[in-house]
Amino acid sequence: MLNGIGVSKGYGIGRVVIATEAEIHFIPKDNCDPALEHKRFSNALNTFIEKNTALAQNVTETIGEKEGEIILGHIMMMKDPYMCSEIEKNIEAGNCAEAAFADVCDSFIAMFSSVDDEFTKQRAVDIKDIKTEILGILTGVETVDLSRLEKGTVLVAKELTPSMTACINKENVVGLITEIGSKTSHAAILARAMEIPAVLSVPSATETLKKDDLVIVNGITGEIISNPTDQEIAVYMRKRLDYIAERETLSRFVGLPTKTADGIKVDLFGNIGTPEDAERVAEHDGEGIGLFRTEFLFMDRNSAPGENEQFEAYKKALLMMKGNQVIIRTLDIGGDKDIPYMGLEKEENPFLGFRAVRYCLKHSELFLSQLRALVRASSYGNLAIMIPLITGIEEYRKVKEIITGIMREFDKQEIPYDKNLKIGVMVETPAAAVCADILAKEVDFFSIGTNDLIGYTLAVDRGNANVEYLYSAFSPAVLRLIRNIITEAKKTGIPVGMCGEAAADPMMIPLLISFGLNEFSVTPTSILATRREIARWTKVEADKVAEQIMSLDTEQKVASVLAKLTAK
Repeated sequence: MLNGIGVSKGYGIGRVVIATEAEIHFIPKDNCDPALEHKRFSNALNTFIEKNTALAQNVTETIGEKEGEIILGHIMMMKDPYMCSEIEKNIEAGNCAEAAFADVCDSFIAMFSSVDDEFTKQRAVDIKDIKTEILGILTGVETVDLSRLEKGTVLVAKELTPSMTACINKENVVGLITEIGSKTSHAAILARAMEIPAVLSVPSATETLKKDDLVIVNGITGEIISNPTDQEIAVYMRKRLDYIAERETLSRFVGLPTKTADGIKVDLFGNIGTPEDAERVAEHDGEGIGLFRTEFLFMDRNSAPGENEQFEAYKKALLMMKGNQVIIRTLDIGGDKDIPYMGLEKEENPFLGFRAVRYCLKHSELFLSQLRALVRASSYGNLAIMIPLITGIEEYRKVKEIITGIMREFDKQEIPYDKNLKIGVMVETPAAAVCADILAKEVDFFSIGTNDLIGYTLAVDRGNANVEYLYSAFSPAVLRLIRNIITEAKKTGIPVGMCGEAAADPMMIPLLISFGLNEFSVTPTSILATRREIARWTKVEADKVAEQIMSLDTEQKVASVLAKLTAK
């Protein structure tokens, strides 16, 4: 059995086809005619744009608009003024088109690959994809074509680029396996959109699996069974049918309000990283957006977006949500999210350093631009501003003072904005959790960021394999902090939500219902499953679970008892 990361749910059973990328070789030349090389590159670029425009249109029509935009994003990268000017400089220096282009691509790939953030690393994959395609055009080497695979194919590759994945006929491919990739990669996004079970990050998959091997792909657990027995095939065929039935069950929750079995209404929102992602929340029947991560507007570029560009992005998300609440988090960089042009110094402990609101308050011009854009956009929908990494009331007051100043200025200039604009905080530090009573007297809402709250509370870097086992929402310390945050919010009557991974965990849901959480914010694909889980519990049942769990003294006991109590 092989193991990897399940990135697209479902079960696939089929025969292996191994995709090998064409090898592209060229001899670098450094004494070329710039005019001729400019023309060669221009022709290759036009061919690339023409091909990808057609591919994007096909993807939009057969898979979805958001997925088509991934391919269009490749075209936009190649139209980037900075990238184009660097290629032109290399050609003017006498380099051949291949060498000039490859050199620029390699510098971008190195820059994006070095950033410890999956979304930024994806840009490196995109540029590798573009590099392969355009070098193929320049050298006359045909790149891999996956559009003609036979029915029942399990496609195995070192890495699936967006252009490769987009060419797949989803009627013929029953599973995807790669050696490289993550849940946030564009290949994973496309696989989920096409509903093809996929397992990525499988070591040596292209060497271990052979052409025509029969394999089972478990996109839920990340397991791959090579040459299964008849009994294993029967088991997984049953699992596949059960999974299909499960999806049909979830479809019954579309259009229903999110409430407990005894009728307590809660909000069920989605988390997004771009304004386009708001469409995914709507598609999965989300009731609003609980977390819009604005840092992704600042990535994959050479300078910060201006006020107007940000305003248009926030406005777009608000209009897509048609009056439903959109909670937008101010810029949260630092930690694992580095943006090269912002000049963040390398820190020994970046998660405890110069990040999020700390950075923004020091860089007042950048922060002011974002806050002005947010206040302006508030007139186009139900916007709320959320401040990350708050450790005390002083930081909140400073940000609110800036926003109040913007509002006064807009009043003088008669610029419209929402006079009742809500300003809340992300509670993700133990300091904020312990002082929730102080914060709750002044802020408009809380949103619990469990991902960081767990890490900070337990002093655990979940990316460190040696201590990863300690990272758990079921720690008694974490559960007590979560309960305290919600209790203090309820005392002052402010709403409290949760936008970390714990909000979608079926084992956590009865505890959160008992504590009194008002809003669950989850990934768009988890919305319907979360609605169903909430509907399983009455408040009385949830309280009984919480009473038993909160008396336990270890994470292991909590996890074990919760597993039994929630398996009803």
